[in-house]
Amino acid sequence: MIFHITLEQAEDGWIVAECPALPGCVSQGRDEKEAIENVKEAIKAWLWAEDQKAARKLRRKNGRQEIVVAV
Repeated sequence: MIFHITLEQAEDGWIVAECPALPGCVSQGRDEKEAIENVKEAIKAWLWAEDQKAARKLRRKNGRQEIVVAV
């Protein structure tokens, strides 16, 4: 998957990385490389958390088959 991110230098010198497509998905790093690596991890964690929320809702609905796929 591909996501667009933004990079912005904070007042303290750190680089803040944000993924606008995923509300609240923000990370930071001491430099651009570290900020990008950290936001990649944040994106994975954000997607996992959203999937877990959706999975809990699915389990409450009887008659539906739950299948896990990797993308």
